[in-house]
Amino acid sequence: MTDVSPLDRLRSVMVRLRDPHGGCEWDRAQTWATIAPYTIEEAYEVADAIARHDSDDVRDELGDLLLQVVFHSRIAEEAGLFDFDAVAAAIADKMERRHPHIFGDAPAKVGWEELKAQERGHRHALAGVALALPALQRADKIQRRAARVGFDWPDAAGPRAKIDEELAEVAAAGDDSRADEIGDLLFSVVNWSRHLGIDPEQALRASTAKFERRFAAMEQAAGPDFAGLDLDAKETLWSEAKRSVG
Repeated sequence: MTDVSPLDRLRSVMVRLRDPHGGCEWDRAQTWATIAPYTIEEAYEVADAIARHDSDDVRDELGDLLLQVVFHSRIAEEAGLFDFDAVAAAIADKMERRHPHIFGDAPAKVGWEELKAQERGHRHALAGVALALPALQRADKIQRRAARVGFDWPDAAGPRAKIDEELAEVAAAGDDSRADEIGDLLFSVVNWSRHLGIDPEQALRASTAKFERRFAAMEQAAGPDFAGLDLDAKETLWSEAKRSVG
């Protein structure tokens, strides 16, 4: 198959895997719903490889992500809905439509969000923000959408004060409402982050990674007896880790 393009080869591989008579039992059994979690996971693995500046892994993880697109498209083709070519054509059309200053005769660059709003038509301003996004990222996108139609604090002081208000409501909440109030608090923190120009998803990822590095340093310093140490000893190790680990 040396005269076949790599993409066509991959599509042929998927057809073979999904063949009802000689294909892979696992691949044949999959649906959009069952492989959707893998699609999300592969996207995160691409992002992780990029963050590690590992070009070989970026290549491999992009391949895994491309496989997901081919997989979903093949399932749709079998159901008579659409195929991979239709997916590619749709995104090419969208990119040309969203860059009229390059592919059309628009005199100047049109705002990306303005074009997306035109595509949404009469749907409400918050429509189309994917439910599967990480919660912090989705909250940030929802808030940005609301801000574009004028529903926003004038500056960072408003969301900062809202955090104090939500903290008090968490403290006063009963067992039946505490989770709801914690959600409001997190939503307010995201809002404050947005006003400060900070991506809350990336900020939390960085802080979690920092905690992991410092915790690993604590365990290494303590040796196999780490779990048995009392809290004061662990606090001492933590302070040392903060000084020695970025």
